[in-house]
Amino acid sequence: MSLVKQREQLGSRIGFLFISAGCAIGLGNVWRFPFITGKYGGAAFVLIYLLFLFILGLPIMVMEFSIGRGGQKNIAGALKALQPKGSRWHLYGYFAILGNLILMMFYTTVAGWMLAYFYHTLTGNLAGLSPDAVGGFFGGLLASPGTLVFWMGLTVVLGFFTCSLGLQKGVETITKWMMSSLFVILIALVVKSVTLPGASAGLSFYLMPDFGRLMETGVWETVYAAMGQAFFTLSLGIGSMAIFGSYIGKDRSLTGESLNIIGLDTFVAILSGLIIFPACFAFGKDPGAGPGLIFVTLPNIFNTMEGGRIWGTLFFLFLSFAAMSTVIAVFENIMAFTMEEWGWNRKRASLNNGVLLFLLSLPCALGFNVLSGINPLGEGTVILDLEDFIVGNNLLPIGSLIFAFFCSYKIGWGWDSFVKEANEGQGLRYPEKTKFYVKYILPLIILVVFIGGYIEKFGG
Repeated sequence: MSLVKQREQLGSRIGFLFISAGCAIGLGNVWRFPFITGKYGGAAFVLIYLLFLFILGLPIMVMEFSIGRGGQKNIAGALKALQPKGSRWHLYGYFAILGNLILMMFYTTVAGWMLAYFYHTLTGNLAGLSPDAVGGFFGGLLASPGTLVFWMGLTVVLGFFTCSLGLQKGVETITKWMMSSLFVILIALVVKSVTLPGASAGLSFYLMPDFGRLMETGVWETVYAAMGQAFFTLSLGIGSMAIFGSYIGKDRSLTGESLNIIGLDTFVAILSGLIIFPACFAFGKDPGAGPGLIFVTLPNIFNTMEGGRIWGTLFFLFLSFAAMSTVIAVFENIMAFTMEEWGWNRKRASLNNGVLLFLLSLPCALGFNVLSGINPLGEGTVILDLEDFIVGNNLLPIGSLIFAFFCSYKIGWGWDSFVKEANEGQGLRYPEKTKFYVKYILPLIILVVFIGGYIEKFGG
């Protein structure tokens, strides 16, 4: 009896696109993209970022989907199924699953912040606060261990409850509903923001490239930031996409599907900027204010905006959907590993993984208060910074490098097998003439991201 025949499958193409896009569309699009764009000069940065999405993100995404669909298992099982006999490529699959766990160890805490801000904006707890009081509210949230653990725990419960309902009835149905709502809310927020008095200066900053400003911030620094953001936003390299490749049929080619997903991811990132930059300029706020842009600057803007409580509630609902779509997708990847490798059924996998993730996420939630004396990467850092560094600066580039080698060299799956799988079905074909690029140039770009991350972190 074949395991593949018994395996769950997604019910529709739109379900696959929305779940995969939901995995890619997360806080990196809304939390990180705007302040990185603001820091590096606006539209000129966006153009470089888009370039790297396609020359760096697209090939790796097609590889992840191809490995998943070709192997018909989670990333560890798929590598094992596709690797040449006697090789050990599948060992990285276990590190990839570990990467998913570590990602969720801090992502659940940050997603919990979004749920908390949605609740407090909806109930009016932020209304009428002075700018200093809004900043103090976020500081108070971080300082309260019970509050952070509650919202983190709620994120874990909601995510694994969704996964427990089944692939189609739970993960696919709820993600489709969330993503549809996300796009509607996003467009409504954009319309409101771009029509604010004084919004045109923000639109000009965001949409009109100014390469003089790029030169001021430094060409290499801007290029590296764009490369890193392309990696960060798609979360490639730890098999988060591969699992959804394993859940679809062979009727559509994977290059076209990958472009659709990158397009949706970019659509959300660009439109997020159309919310934030016009609003910041309209109210005289700094769009390069760092992570505090979301939790301090924007709540202050909503407090001075007509109907701000409604718009603020919609904004943090949008953020919550973006965060939870990623949480559910990555949870499903972790679930698939435990179900396929250890034989757990879906209910047991949901319960056991839920308890495990809650316990593993405690250090991050407590790292802002009870464990704030732990500074793993130096003075001023917290446990979240270490976990983010392990995934973002190490496992994502290393994993992407491994996938590039696995899919283009004969010691792995090989170029011909990869291209055959990628081009199976109708749609855009993967360009076979890019073989030299994928074998030699793409790994060099990934190495630049990897080494540059260490220089940026520890270079002083």
